[in-house]
Order: sequence, then C-alpha cells, then structure tokens
Amino acid sequence: MSRQPTIFFGHGSPMNALGSPVADAWRALGATLEKPRAILAVSAHWYVPGVAVTAMEKPKTIHDFGGFPRPLYEMQYPAPGAPFLAERVAELLAPLAVGLDLEWGLDHGTWCILAHLFPDADIPVAQLSIDRRQPGAFHFELGRKLAALRDEGVLIIGSGDFVHNLGAVIWQEGAAPHPWASRFNDFVKLAITEDRPEALFAGAAISQDARLSIPTPEHFWPLLYVLGARGEGDTTRFITDRVDMGAISMTGVVLG
Repeated sequence: MSRQPTIFFGHGSPMNALGSPVADAWRALGATLEKPRAILAVSAHWYVPGVAVTAMEKPKTIHDFGGFPRPLYEMQYPAPGAPFLAERVAELLAPLAVGLDLEWGLDHGTWCILAHLFPDADIPVAQLSIDRRQPGAFHFELGRKLAALRDEGVLIIGSGDFVHNLGAVIWQEGAAPHPWASRFNDFVKLAITEDRPEALFAGAAISQDARLSIPTPEHFWPLLYVLGARGEGDTTRFITDRVDMGAISMTGVVLG
C-alpha cells in the first residue's frame, strides 16, 4: 500500500451529511482515494482537557447538535472501531499520556464527512481528541509525531473550518462572505501552499482578521494536525474553497 494522503475538511453545518455541493466534492474525492487500512480523525467537536483516542470495537454515531430535521438524527455511520490504531497512536505520542477512550464514538465532525467519503462504512475509524488546554504549536507537533501512520496505511483527516464565527453568520441564502472572512481564508490557503505552518499558530493569532475568523480555536486546530503530518514532496490540492453564510469556511485541502 502506498503512503496515504492527509486531508483537512471544512465541515460546516451537519446538514451537509444529507447532501450539498460540498458533500458532492467529498464523495468525488473518496472515489479517487486508495482505500486505507484505517482512518484517524481529528474533529473540532471533541475538544476536552486532555488527549484521548477512541479504542472501542464499535464506536457509536454521535448526534451532537440540535434543531435539525429528523432524517439527520436517523443517520448512522456504523464503521468498525480501531483499537489497534488507538494503541499505535498512544505509542507514537509517548511519553505524552493518551487515554484509551471507550465512551465517545464518532461525532458529526467525523461521520458527516465519512458518510460521503467512504459511504460503505467498512473502514476502521479512531478519533483523536483535541486538548483544549494546549496552544497551536502543541497540536502541530502531535501531527508531526503521527505522520508515520501515513506509511502504515492510515488516512489522517482533520475536520473543522478555517473560518468559524457563529456570531457573525448571515442567515440569508447566498450571503456574501464578510471581507475579513475572505481575507483570512485566503491567508490560510497561502500559508498552506507555501508550507508556512508557523504562520498559522503564531502570527495568525494576532491579526484582526484571525480574531474575527477564529474567535475560539477548536475548529482551527484540526488543520494543524494535518499540516504536522505533511511529508516532504506532498502536493497541495484544494478540494473545496468557499465561505458560506458570511462566516463559515468550507475550504478543504488534500496533502499528498
């Protein structure tokens, strides 16, 4: 098996699980990928004080949202778990303490994407938590330590949004992006293209565009795991590039 890519997805609304132009792009991408041995997902929605990885045989589908149509709550993604991958993650991140979690499952940041990327739900999946106590450099470094998984048949994905400001959302169909949202989306894309990750966990945090685009970091940190797992010679391909509802970036990128 060849080296797996590493991919960041702008996941946006859970409604993408039911279908959308972005979901169509995820499905088209999945059709081009070599089937991985397993998937390690880092989602914005498992944001806790500590590092843990799901280690159960059958992770549950978590419907961690409210006020959406019934068909969304009826969706299941019954992928097998990946206890073997959880053990390997703990090994790679040692001496950092990594909890082997038997309670969490797959939240919508993971399964809403995988339902389109690999709709057969037959690939083992483990999900890694984001330690909310730590700065960006910490998350990037974990990604670097996990990069070896790519050569072991594991697809590493991050799920969040370059821009995620719910307080600035424009609840109007076809709303144009806020200027600061467009600028920051472009800033992040350029930093990725030029392989300047330090700009995203250092300088980005002090700009006004960054403060408006990522008022809280949980949707941004998954990108740093993907950039940390980047390998020499990886190509860069943006699979989606848009800002919805004025303040939610749906931009996604494949490295490798």
